[in-house]
This record gives sequence, structure tokens and C-alpha cells, in this order.
Amino acid sequence: MTRLIAALAGATMLAGPALAEMKVGMITTLSGGGAGLGIDVRDGFLLAVKQAGADIEVIVKDDEQKPDVAVQLADEMIQSDGVDVLTGIIFSNIAMAVVPAALAQDRFYLSPNAGPSALAGAGCSPNYFNVAWQNDNLHEAAGAYANTAGYANTFILAPNYPAGTDALTGYKRFYEGALAGEVYTQLGQTDYAGEIAQIRASGADSVFFFLPGGMGIAFLKQYAQSGVDIPLIGPGFSFDQDILPAVGEAALGVRNTAQWSPDLDNEANRAFVESFQAEYGRLPSLYASQGFDTANLLISAMGKADVADQDAFRAALREADFASTRGDFAFGPNHHPVQDIYVREVVDADGTLTNRIVGVALEDRADAYAADCKM
Repeated sequence: MTRLIAALAGATMLAGPALAEMKVGMITTLSGGGAGLGIDVRDGFLLAVKQAGADIEVIVKDDEQKPDVAVQLADEMIQSDGVDVLTGIIFSNIAMAVVPAALAQDRFYLSPNAGPSALAGAGCSPNYFNVAWQNDNLHEAAGAYANTAGYANTFILAPNYPAGTDALTGYKRFYEGALAGEVYTQLGQTDYAGEIAQIRASGADSVFFFLPGGMGIAFLKQYAQSGVDIPLIGPGFSFDQDILPAVGEAALGVRNTAQWSPDLDNEANRAFVESFQAEYGRLPSLYASQGFDTANLLISAMGKADVADQDAFRAALREADFASTRGDFAFGPNHHPVQDIYVREVVDADGTLTNRIVGVALEDRADAYAADCKM
């Protein structure tokens, strides 16, 4: 049986037995501009738990996209609720506020999204596992794709927070051309008139941007309305299933990079996409797939070791013995994935905007920081 305690907008839902073999604290973004991301991570995670019939109590709470709120929630979950594992954080500034303190209290943290470079390199930890990617990865792939597409003068922009700096660093690591401009926007910004004017005047032959959640929706709509016809490149976050319905036709044909796609051809992914649609009535996003994989990693480790035996449980997590929606999946020495990253294109599939894979940008990509991890 599964018990879910969901603290959403002040409402509490309780079901199932009072005790569970594993207590998981999920701190994620369920309100504001990033709510769709957290909702999809939550729904993917809970779907995997339900399908497995796992004896897991999941406590879900909204961080409101505020680091101080997330820190308070983590303390409550560890000290009052006695959770064994934490997960769920979407934004890297929140991860940097919560994760090191949670690890210092001997808890495991499984990241279904945020992968700041600081936690992949010198700040790595035996009890920290990232099940999504290291922040730079999808942006590295976008830089590699820009080279093959023949772009030589890209304008790049991202929000001024850890994932934003990692994004532009990652793009520049593989991109071989010149930069027409490099701009950091405010986190949560919704008006991009100034940035679009800079792009128009820059002489760029392409635009790479990382603006997750509501930021990306606002930018794409304003960019389409501006009449600027310089081709866009982005990571999958900016063209994923949570974004496309709100953006509409402005996204059609745009190439983007991701480690997952709904049309990825493996048995686990086909079953996931079908079951997610049946459960929630919508196509899953990148975030939903990451939540689903995170839960299945946890469940696989539970089948091999008791979380009270941290050495054994850590070894079980490291094995990553589960059927990932991505197909082949393994952890590198810093507990970040080694995986293929694809180029996708936004298409209209019978009236629904979605993504289709058009190629592989990077094969078996780990990350640039693993050599700095000493554990």
C-alpha cells in the first residue's frame, strides 16, 4: 500500500496505513510560474509508486519557488516527519539551499531535476544521486547541434541563477562559433522586450535560450509576436509538453535537446507514456519522465537493501537496476547520469504539439565536473 500526504494550497489528503517501509519527503514547486514542472515531477513519481505497489509514504509539499520556504520544509520533514529520502526540487537555487544541509543530516537526496555543477564536482556526496542530468548537459548538446546546423554567431540568454549560468557555460563548452550577445535575465522575468530588441540588433544567425516554466512561455510568445525570424535553439525544458500548449504554433519546427522524448523507442517508455496518459489525461513531459525514473530507482534499491543500512542502500542505488524511460541508464562516479542526449523537433501530431527525435547530439555523455568529485 502507498500513503500520500499532500500539502497543496493548505489542503491535506490522507489515505492508507499509518506506517510505511520508506518515508519520502517531496519538496517541489506547485504554485507560481514553475508549478507545471513540479506537478509533472510529482505525478510521474506517484504513478511509479502506484504501479509498483511499493510500501512508500510520500509527503508532498510546495516550496513556492522560495529557498527559505524549502529549507523550512526540509527541516520539518527530517526532524518531525522522519523521512529517509528527500526528492522533488526543480530549481537549482533551491537545491543549493536544501541539499547540502539534508546530506549533512545523513539523508539521501534523489534529484529528479536540478543538477547544479556545485553538486556534481567538489560538492558531490555519497548520498546524493541525480536521476535527471547535470545542468550543463542539455545545453552542451544544443551547442553541439548548433555546430552541425552551421550556426556561427549565436545570441545566448538565460536567467541569472545557478542553472542559468550552467546553461550558458554548457552551450559554450561545445559551441564553436562566435557570440552575438550573452545576456542574463532576472529569475521569474516575464517581459522580454529589451532582450528581443538586443537580439534584433545583434546580427545573430541563431538564438539559444534557457528559460524554464512560465519564463519560457512568455519569451516564446513575445518573440513570435516581435516578427524577429532568427532561428531558435533551446534545451528540452523550453519546448516540452508543459510549455507547448501555452506557446502554440510559435514553437513548431524548433529544434531542442533532451535526454528523453515521448517517442523514444523502448518498452519502458512506451508503457510509461501510455499509462501516464491514462492516469492523468495528458501527455507526459520531460519532468514527468524524470519523476517516474526517480521513483523506480528508489523502488529498485528498496528491493535490494534496507535504507537503515546506508552503505548497502547506497550501493543498490548506484547499480541503477531499473527499466528507465530513457533505455540505457547508468551513473558516473559522481552519481550523475551517463546517457545519450537527443535533438528533437516540435511537431503537430494530430492536432497536439509534441516532440519527435531527429538525431543524437551527444552519445554516452557524462558531465564536465566528475573529475572534481572525490568520493
